[in-house]
Formats: sequence, C-alpha cells, structure tokens
Amino acid sequence: MNGMEVYQVPKADLLALQEISRQTFFDTFAEVNTKEDMSQYLEVNLSLDQLAEELNNPSISFYFVKSNNEILAYLKLNEAKAQTEKREVPSMEIERIYVRSEFQNRGVGQFLLDFSIELTKVKQLKLIWLGVWEHNVSAIRFYERNRFQFFGKHAFMLGSDEQTDLLMERHLDQ
Repeated sequence: MNGMEVYQVPKADLLALQEISRQTFFDTFAEVNTKEDMSQYLEVNLSLDQLAEELNNPSISFYFVKSNNEILAYLKLNEAKAQTEKREVPSMEIERIYVRSEFQNRGVGQFLLDFSIELTKVKQLKLIWLGVWEHNVSAIRFYERNRFQFFGKHAFMLGSDEQTDLLMERHLDQ
C-alpha cells in the first residue's frame, strides 16, 4: 500500500488503541477459541486500564500505521524488563503486530516488521524476537521468510486456556 505512515501512539489515542487491539485480536482468534476465553482476554489484557499502564511504561512502545487518516494496524514493542522472556543479549521483543482484516496481504505487516527491525538497529540492539501461536501457520511462514528462526516456546494464557507460543528470533549482526 502506498502512503503508509507509522507513528508512536500518544496517550491521547488510548481509546483508538483499545479499539484496534480488541478488533484485530477478535478477528484473528475468535473462530478458534471459546467465547468465554476471548471475553476474559479482551476485558483483562486489552482493558483501558491495562493499555494505559503499558502506554506509561517507558520500556513499552505502541505504533499505529495510518493511510489516508485511517488506522490500518498497530505494533507493540517491548524492551528491557518489559519483555515477556528474559534474554541474555540486549534485544527488542515484538509482542504484537496486528493488521485490520481488510488491509491484510497488502504489505502492512511487512512495513511494520521492517520498521521494527530498523528501530532495533537504531537502538543498537543485536536481536529482535517474538512469540507466535503454534497454530498460526501463515504468521510463522511470514516470520520465516523474514529470516526469523525458532529458539523455544512459552505458555500463553487466553482466558482459562493455556496455549503455546513458538519463540522466534533474528540476529541483526549477521
């Protein structure tokens, strides 16, 4: 897509962040999870209070991608102690890349991934990594095409359902 711009989400856009967070998560996972587990995740993990707390954490950054004044996607990056796994090498974690369903397969996800990699390099970090649900085959293939490799797994709680995220990383000094 042409005309895409990325910018850090300001605190004033908390409601817009919650809206896209809930909508994209629901669109991605509602068909393969129970209504109860989805509701619990949306109400707890994507509540206004939770998102406000994360926006106030200097080690967490959210970014929107816009085109023609419309939010297409968002990104959540974690540094330092905000990361979901302790890493030996100073690194950046991509916790979320979510693209609205109507803008998928148009290069928006690639745009955000490239932005994340460049930001990691600017911060002089040598490693970028993420967790991806083990059954999200298209996302796994996307990251493999972008030279991410598996290095482990961890549990992800969706409501009362313990799921498995595969951990993937890309070393940037190679």
